Amino acid sequence: MQMNGNGIQVLNDQDKLEDLLSEEKALIGSYGTFIPEAACPQLRQVLTQNLSECAENQYAIFDQMNKLGWYPTKAAPEADITAARDKFSQLRQTLG
Repeated sequence: MQMNGNGIQVLNDQDKLEDLLSEEKALIGSYGTFIPEAACPQLRQVLTQNLSECAENQYAIFDQMNKLGWYPTKAAPEADITAARDKFSQLRQTLG
């Protein structure tokens, strides 16, 4: 955050993107809660579409932050990716 000439704090571009990213993550969590509880098929469809749009927005914001060096990540080793995929495949089969 920066101070303007009047001593008022203003958001810089990084702060704005961090705020947007947090909001999209919160919305994704909310949709994840609401969708399973919606009994109306049409409502479930709208909520699912909104969830998908939020996920796309979240990734676009993350990607921009990553390109600017504001959200650095490192590549995962292939073995870790395979282990995670296997773990969640097994979990899905157990729950399904």
